[in-house]
Amino acid sequence: MPEKDTLLLEVRNLKKYFNLRSGFFYSKSSSSVKAVDDISFFIKKGETFGLVGESGCGKSTTARLILRLIKPTSGIINYKGSDLVRLKNSQMLKYRKEIQIIFQDPYASLSPRMTIGDIVNEPLEIHKVGNKNSRLKRIKEYLKTVGLNPEHINRYPHEFSGGQRQRVGIARALVLQPELIICDEPVSALDVSVQAQILNLMLDLQNEFNLTYLFIAHDLSVVKYVSNRIGVMYLGKIVEVAPSEELYVNPLHPYTMGLLSAIPIPDPELERKRQRIILPGDVPSPINPPSGCRFHPRCPNAQDICSKEEPVLKNYNKDGKEHLAACFFAGKPI
Repeated sequence: MPEKDTLLLEVRNLKKYFNLRSGFFYSKSSSSVKAVDDISFFIKKGETFGLVGESGCGKSTTARLILRLIKPTSGIINYKGSDLVRLKNSQMLKYRKEIQIIFQDPYASLSPRMTIGDIVNEPLEIHKVGNKNSRLKRIKEYLKTVGLNPEHINRYPHEFSGGQRQRVGIARALVLQPELIICDEPVSALDVSVQAQILNLMLDLQNEFNLTYLFIAHDLSVVKYVSNRIGVMYLGKIVEVAPSEELYVNPLHPYTMGLLSAIPIPDPELERKRQRIILPGDVPSPINPPSGCRFHPRCPNAQDICSKEEPVLKNYNKDGKEHLAACFFAGKPI
């Protein structure tokens, strides 16, 4: 755990269960989807923490919990010394200015009936920042900062490409000058060449404005490029946390090994020669997750203890640096 003066966000034992209902007019609660189930991590000021995993593992739900767009079932979200879980909606207004989000789909996250000037201006109006003239000046400055022409302020989203629309989304997130930006798969809907442009822009903005990112994605090569530290999620649980380079060179959890094996190598000769790790089976249902380790039904290294006891995150780095894994046989090759 870092010192308090370098810590921006700490998540402890965070849970989110969505109740499923059955019976006449949905009157009886039957079971629940354990979307996020007791996860903990921290983010230091100025760093990028990557959160990766398959679709449905709880990454985006975690983002929405931190933003308080949905209410946690239990847990602590400590931002700059304040537990956001216990704050009222009126008290959250201050922190919503400091924590912003870039959404995955630039087509769906921008209102087609608003000009890009109105879209970027909306957060300023909600938080009562400046007057009309100062807002207009700030909007043009941030549109220019993200690589858009300020003269296009009165155009509508449909008049822009996907990459340009995502730049509008980035400008909207930046205009309130936040400290933490949650990036919920911000490049997955874009072409590969445009992805590189947006990622480079985000890195430049981080250096310019001293931003902190929570970067959510399922593409491990993208996460490696932008992240300082990475957490790997599986079925609502964090199964491994390590510095970016350490995770890619020395993965400890078998699920992480399988994910890294799926990254294509741009050299055809090397791609043909390497041995792929094919994980058997499908991801279990979060309504009825397996007992013990949730990965054990698909794990080639699984033994009896894996189905009976749930492993906890332990530090396996002998040098004292952080490399956590939740596995009874961490580091064993598969």
